[in-house]
Amino acid sequence: MSVLKLGVPKGSLEQTTVELLRKSGWRVSSSSRSYFPSIDDDEISCSLVRAQEMSRYVELGSLDCGITGKDWTLENGSNVEVICDLVYSKASFRPTRWVLAVPNESAYASAADLDGKRISTELVGFTKRYFADRNVKVDVEFSWGATEAKVAAGLCDAVVEVTESGSTLRANGLKIIEELMESNPQLIANSDALADPVRRKKIEQISTMLQGALRAEAQVGLKLNIKQDSLDKVLALLPSITSPTVAGLSDSGWVSVESVIAETTVRDLIPQLIELGAEGIVEYPLNKVI
Repeated sequence: MSVLKLGVPKGSLEQTTVELLRKSGWRVSSSSRSYFPSIDDDEISCSLVRAQEMSRYVELGSLDCGITGKDWTLENGSNVEVICDLVYSKASFRPTRWVLAVPNESAYASAADLDGKRISTELVGFTKRYFADRNVKVDVEFSWGATEAKVAAGLCDAVVEVTESGSTLRANGLKIIEELMESNPQLIANSDALADPVRRKKIEQISTMLQGALRAEAQVGLKLNIKQDSLDKVLALLPSITSPTVAGLSDSGWVSVESVIAETTVRDLIPQLIELGAEGIVEYPLNKVI
């Protein structure tokens, strides 16, 4: 049996990834002392790997595929294939931004203004390429953490740091002057695994189920009963992946309508449906939308 070696990111993405895999149909469990979680699929073996190192191990073939951030794949310049982006609007898988930030009181307004200056960041390789592409000579230093504080301490002139809202940067007296890139989690794989029909099929299965589970997180199912003469008005309100399902009821004057809609629209939609005479309205969660 060909076993697919899957990398699960250790750290901030770990629990979110394990939960997403659960919603996708796989149960992964691990202890704090083990780097090899168990999974209820004999065709997959799991390893916990830091997101920063994931793409390197996938490229080397130590792993067939793995989940990591776009930022770390670009940082390592890895020769891996992106199978799918794993983007979700809630905080767990929401895209992040890598930004260039300087002290509030500084006159720096763009990357070009930092010629000859010192930059501190965890994303050294990408930052060097970013400035080199703009013909701006800078000294880029690796930061082990607390990057925002290094400017205040006089250790550097600017930082390249990851952020969602920018609140931490502002709290440390910094302002954003440029956005370098937006990053999100991705499922990546190496060419050898994709060349093997068995492993490729398994990777594609994982990709399909992960995306289906993420898509379902933002949507709900909605069922309702409506009089036949109000059906057209109800259908005009209901967005759907294809078109709502309509089925006749035992009372010939009524029909049942079922649709998949964005969760954010429900609070405005249900009152409108009630005004049209809808009854028996049921909203229900979804596991996957494929």
